[in-house]
Amino acid sequence: MYVFHKDAELQNVGMGLDRRIMAYDEELMLVEVTMDTGAVGALHTHPHHQVDYLVSGCVEFELEGDKRIMRAGDSVVIPPNAVHGARALEPSVLLDIFAPMRKDFIQAKE
Repeated sequence: MYVFHKDAELQNVGMGLDRRIMAYDEELMLVEVTMDTGAVGALHTHPHHQVDYLVSGCVEFELEGDKRIMRAGDSVVIPPNAVHGARALEPSVLLDIFAPMRKDFIQAKE
């Protein structure tokens, strides 16, 4: 499946966060997240495997109580059900990769 950035719908998810659901199938999903300065991805858990890659900007990331500053080019692996969240210290873009795909993201889009 090809997905072109210009065709992927930008979804405002509130609190300075926008996302584009990019390529996905039942087993894997790529999501681009844009964060304004100060935007917070609240602490949460989910049963999916996740890898985040920071494309640009600077984000304070928290994983199971461990806070780290991530900059462009940094990445993190988030195990299933791990408590995690993020706060943008400047305008930032990150890629979320999920396995399996996030059906809740697709349902929210409909």
